[in-house]
Amino acid sequence: MIQIQQLRKTYTGKTVIQIEDLQINAGETIGVIGNNGAGKTTLFRMILDLIRADQGQVLLKEKSVAEDQEWKNYTASYLDEGFLIGYLSPEEYFDFIASLQGMSKKQLTDSLQQYTEIFNGEILDTGKFIRDFSKGNQNKIGICSALMQKPELLILDEPFANLDPSTQIRLKAHLKSLNATGLTLLISSHDLNHVTDVCDRIILFEKGRIIRDLQKDEHTLRELENYFAL
Repeated sequence: MIQIQQLRKTYTGKTVIQIEDLQINAGETIGVIGNNGAGKTTLFRMILDLIRADQGQVLLKEKSVAEDQEWKNYTASYLDEGFLIGYLSPEEYFDFIASLQGMSKKQLTDSLQQYTEIFNGEILDTGKFIRDFSKGNQNKIGICSALMQKPELLILDEPFANLDPSTQIRLKAHLKSLNATGLTLLISSHDLNHVTDVCDRIILFEKGRIIRDLQKDEHTLRELENYFAL
């Protein structure tokens, strides 16, 4: 699904991404972890062609994201509130996303029904614009707008941040349920418990480089805790 080859990105003389080779297979659920400034968000933005590489390339289904547009038809993402349109209500925003996907009104309604527990009565029919919601509720809107597109590849940056504990648990359960659908999922998170629970493979970043690439087992959480405790 994803091939990253000789990827480099530098800002003001500082290398923020340096990946020689990374392969992610279709259907894998990948956790990308690291301290602040490790390069997680930059990597996601490069996969989505929001930032261009100084060297190397990102391939989705063997086609360069910088040279081919087909990947946009099967990819959805939510990185931050910049993906939202603040002057719209949630309903208007979901209508907009649905129109881009060619979804009917009924398909949109049925899709949103799946996220009732995540919304927890705080999103729909509030009469509020997206800009007036809390950061946590904005995250709910953005994450669910990505989920409702039913993509083959989903990229979420810190999806559990700013969510209350109940919503974190519900979102985690929903993401785990998608494993059986063949979805390829990339998640970054500072919460080691959540990421090791949801993901079957963990990639540890430090200063833009891959330090460890782990297939999850019963020792993974303790190994990561020991690493970050140093």
